[in-house]
Amino acid sequence: MKNFVITIRENAKSVAAATRCISSGATNGIDIEYYEATTPKNSDIRALLEEYKLPEKGFNEVYSRLDNCIAAFLSHFSLWQFSAEQNEEVTIFEHDALVVDIIPEIYYNGCISFGKPSYGRFNVPPNLGRNRLVSKKYFPGAHAYRLKPNAAKVLVERARLEAQPTDIFLNIGTFPFLEEYYPWPVEVRESFSTIQKTQGCLAKHMYNKDYVIEEV
Repeated sequence: MKNFVITIRENAKSVAAATRCISSGATNGIDIEYYEATTPKNSDIRALLEEYKLPEKGFNEVYSRLDNCIAAFLSHFSLWQFSAEQNEEVTIFEHDALVVDIIPEIYYNGCISFGKPSYGRFNVPPNLGRNRLVSKKYFPGAHAYRLKPNAAKVLVERARLEAQPTDIFLNIGTFPFLEEYYPWPVEVRESFSTIQKTQGCLAKHMYNKDYVIEEV
């Protein structure tokens, strides 16, 4: 198994947050590696969409900056491809994730979230341990989840039909095998966003007057 934290190498805040994620993982017994993020500055976003045969229309929404939203999805998508092609189970963290407890080695169907919801209202899972995804109809932030190669293949194939912002794409209607673990062993600790507009940050649980909309 490989464990990666998506990191914007050219952004000091992202690197610092990812380093904190790696340190928190080490404290809780999980070895996490940096994984270089795709950004509008280091990649030709639309050339990558064309290369991967991904449609753009699903990314148009009011909460996020379009190119940044696409780039974030491409970072996750490239790790799904890695999992599928290398037949490797992966855990994917976003840079602002903090491991606050042991992430258990458990059986799961194909893709399981370990992340506490980071924005908006949510439901608390009814059981300790594995649950069907119930906190929201979609991943409550794609900041910490584990993926098996067979599920990675399904995500890659579906993305070529209807790519969307990552957390919305990972929804229980499209992927009924999605699960989550409770109590959540990973939480978001954030003070900036590299994806959303201000409007998209207002529902974040950690949003405050000092929150920064970061250019990347």
